[in-house]
Amino acid sequence: MARPFYVRELTVYPVGARRVRLLAVAVLASLVANFETTLGTILPLLMSDLKMSLSTYGLIAAASVLVAGISAGFGGILSDRWGRVTILVPTLTVTAACNFLLAMVETTGQLFAVRCLMLFIEGAGITITASLVRDFSPRMGRAQSFGFWTWGPVGAGFLASGLAGLTLPMFGYAWQSQAIIMGVVSLILCAIIIWQIAEPCAALRAQVLTAESAVSAEEKVDPGKVRELLRHPHLWAHVFGNTGWQVLYWTFAIFGPTILFGAFGLDTATANGVVALGLVLNAVVVIGVGRLSDRQQVRKPYILGGTVLTIATLAYFISLVGERPGAAHIAVVYALLFVFLGVAYVPWMAAFSEDAEDVDSRLQGAALGLWGMVVRIMVVVLLVTATAVAEGSGWGTWLLIALAGQVLFLASLPFFRGSWRTARIPAPAPAPAARHDD
Repeated sequence: MARPFYVRELTVYPVGARRVRLLAVAVLASLVANFETTLGTILPLLMSDLKMSLSTYGLIAAASVLVAGISAGFGGILSDRWGRVTILVPTLTVTAACNFLLAMVETTGQLFAVRCLMLFIEGAGITITASLVRDFSPRMGRAQSFGFWTWGPVGAGFLASGLAGLTLPMFGYAWQSQAIIMGVVSLILCAIIIWQIAEPCAALRAQVLTAESAVSAEEKVDPGKVRELLRHPHLWAHVFGNTGWQVLYWTFAIFGPTILFGAFGLDTATANGVVALGLVLNAVVVIGVGRLSDRQQVRKPYILGGTVLTIATLAYFISLVGERPGAAHIAVVYALLFVFLGVAYVPWMAAFSEDAEDVDSRLQGAALGLWGMVVRIMVVVLLVTATAVAEGSGWGTWLLIALAGQVLFLASLPFFRGSWRTARIPAPAPAPAARHDD
């Protein structure tokens, strides 16, 4: 199979500034993959223009996320076989171009078709960016690298909101303007990625590197059999346990301001400010915790501590539903939830990557794709059921379901591989004394 012009395979593992630069390009790709499908900034205007109800949009969102999940699974497998960049660059570029189709949407049917197309392409792209981050992250720095990877969705949200706040008044609050701007900005960023991106060859990807070192590998490597991953219960514990964890994350990601408005009486502006504070603190925490976890080369204590603190804080948060404790009080509790979520998440990503790597290092993309597919199926269920539960029983009931997801994640922890303590590395033997012959 001939390689496309934009594919640059490395036969020597990059070190130093070059590795950091390539890692930064992978993080930029994560930001682009999230940014070019952002709809939240224009959703109220879009719904008003198309005369679309919230429940109708929920069904469209659920269907598009479902196709994204299917794409994530297949995209991960194909990236192991054909290479990351071979698939990533077209997915990013075509999705960016689809924003111009989005700007021409006039009916809910057209919106449904365009969003399904965009999310189907995007699903593979986000999975592959995670695989690429792993490829450029030896275990001594993997948690911190995944911490930077999580900046993709956070940075995308800030970029989309910032551009919308600056440019919507300039274009008469026409939602189409934002679709065009997202398409243009995404294509410019895609051009930078195409210019800079590279990936390790299959032989390098198949190696498990603990620390940064220049390693050469040019031989061909069989991509491995995906069914090998399915035979290991601890990997299923990772996938389903973290999917339970993600219920709370996606609840806040999709409905955060709505919950703060409906359950605690915050006005819209204040609610969005509280959400922004939580995201900023989370972005800082994931890097710090990732660095500590890498230095100690342990993941489980951070997963345990972050999850227990999340459960305790969420239980208190639920107890406040229906109360009016004040914006400052709610802001502190909400911010702490995002801090503790960050403490648990990045070490988990590193642990999952390493456990999958130990099963078969050739199947990193497939493992992350499987996880991405299951999570997106959960998001589909969330989109369909969360509003119904909230309307029938209140947001407190739904948050109890999210709390159960955190407990499920905690219960899956004993099945993960890896140590609870930092391994003691024996000191090197002293060099023999030099002989001096008279």
